[in-house]
Amino acid sequence: QVQLVESGGGLVQAGGSLRLSCAVSGGAFSGYVMGWFRQAPGKEREFVTTINRIGSSTENADSVKGRFTISRDNAKNTVYLQMSTLQPEDTAVYYCAASRFSGLQIEQRAYHYWGQGTQVTVSS
Repeated sequence: QVQLVESGGGLVQAGGSLRLSCAVSGGAFSGYVMGWFRQAPGKEREFVTTINRIGSSTENADSVKGRFTISRDNAKNTVYLQMSTLQPEDTAVYYCAASRFSGLQIEQRAYHYWGQGTQVTVSS
């Protein structure tokens, strides 16, 4: 059974940084395209960023371009989300997800496995 466990969330002031981690177990991590999504209070879950299987290609939502960076370590079965210049509008529960499809995936329905989420709160 594939399990995804996020960590690294917390409270940060506007302009600050956080790094989220997502550890994957029970599956072939290097065979998954990985993504991060987020859900703000009262809003639908939205795409943040995705990375291909070998970590050579990424795609970001416009709202986080230049501020967030996704990376992965296939030896550690872990994907990361480095977030900088955080703003209050980045406050959300952040979810990592794994897709068995090839290529970068921005649609939630393309992902087969999901973590439970980690809360990120940015104060103004």
